[in-house]
Amino acid sequence: MKKRTFIKLSSTLMAAPVFSPLSDWFAAEKLKNWAGNLEYSTDKLYKANSIKDVQELVRKYDKVKVLGTRHCFNSIADTKYNFISLREMDQVVALDPKARTVTIESGMSYGQLAPYLDKKGFALHNLASLPHISVAGACTTATHGSGVKNGNLATVVSALEIVTANGDVRTLSRAKDGDTFRGAVVGLGALGAITKVTLDIQPTFQMRQYVYENLPLEQLKDHFEAIVSSGYSVSLFTDWQKKRINEVWIKSKVEKGDTAKAKTEFYGAKLATKNLHPIAELSAVNCTEQMGVPGPWYERLPHFRMGFTPSSGKELQAEYFVPRKNAVEAILAVERLRDHISPHLFISELRTIDADNFWMSPCYKQPSLAIHFTWKQDWASVRKVLPMIEKELAPFHAKPHWGKVFTMAPATLQSRYEKLADFKKLVNEFDPKGKFRNDFLATNLYGGSV
Repeated sequence: MKKRTFIKLSSTLMAAPVFSPLSDWFAAEKLKNWAGNLEYSTDKLYKANSIKDVQELVRKYDKVKVLGTRHCFNSIADTKYNFISLREMDQVVALDPKARTVTIESGMSYGQLAPYLDKKGFALHNLASLPHISVAGACTTATHGSGVKNGNLATVVSALEIVTANGDVRTLSRAKDGDTFRGAVVGLGALGAITKVTLDIQPTFQMRQYVYENLPLEQLKDHFEAIVSSGYSVSLFTDWQKKRINEVWIKSKVEKGDTAKAKTEFYGAKLATKNLHPIAELSAVNCTEQMGVPGPWYERLPHFRMGFTPSSGKELQAEYFVPRKNAVEAILAVERLRDHISPHLFISELRTIDADNFWMSPCYKQPSLAIHFTWKQDWASVRKVLPMIEKELAPFHAKPHWGKVFTMAPATLQSRYEKLADFKKLVNEFDPKGKFRNDFLATNLYGGSV
């Protein structure tokens, strides 16, 4: 688009009625997700700038969905009807140093929130690999970082503000709402439009990370717990070839007076001598600093720099959660499929996540291992490999990430969530006519379509 045309359209948009569909101005540009693998089923996207706007939009339409940073690789956020964008609602509402909480509007991303908190002397317990995803979207899909003692990103949510299907505002808190709160935090977009989130925070801290190359797979059999517990957050990257883990990323807190240097060898893996990308062949220029250089928590916990916000990622992602007690068996089960997997794979990442008590979280009452796949964007091939992986992981009752691609049968998926019936009752309380329900939820939670 020419600069002059863009400026003219931008000025017109600013003067347009707030509820005009944004897509009317860009009819030729179809709404797609971040990766570009999914074209949304409608271009009717309405911008909300306040809770009042959200309430009016929810009351106006019979069918709506909130569209966030579009990082989901499946249709969990899709709709054939009307989208609401809360991206403009991205401010800090309140910082309470005494209670150690921060309340934010739901359009805020981790890339916006983390530097703000650090300047105020605070931190979050963990971050995902990419910083540009929205806090609310990450929490409602149980997105996570890594660490044997770290729960997913939703575990620091202490309160939610939701606009329900009738347009009312409802606030839930960990302190007052018990099971309702535990059912709502990982709500999959089914309960309403999340407009505010309150998060637990802690004093800021420094971190460093080291990367080791070529960890023999055999070492995981005997030393898995020691390896994944070797840092505050540990990621293992593999292409499933050569009986190895290609890279081990160990992120550790810098304690006062800590001058220890990294060992040159780690369970047979060698200390890297330069910064690395998770895919070793790619440039590490956009990766967070390695080589043990200390830095703020938010510049070490993600794999990619806060200032690096890719506009799209030509890839597909899939991820499966298994009980941590079965981690080694599950890894070896997937490794047997290496010749089926590798031709279509960029890289896999193995991470641990602590248990939580959210009904629809894959880590509900279960310390877990997440086996992540970053695929080449070839759905025809990937959709043939996923059933093989799901079959190998079936003995461990694997659960897929809610926002990534999978082929698991709805009946199988439903059988792996012991609180599903209670969650459906909660959804019915908040949204009795299915205003926020879409085909993804109807199929995977209810076995039908809308």
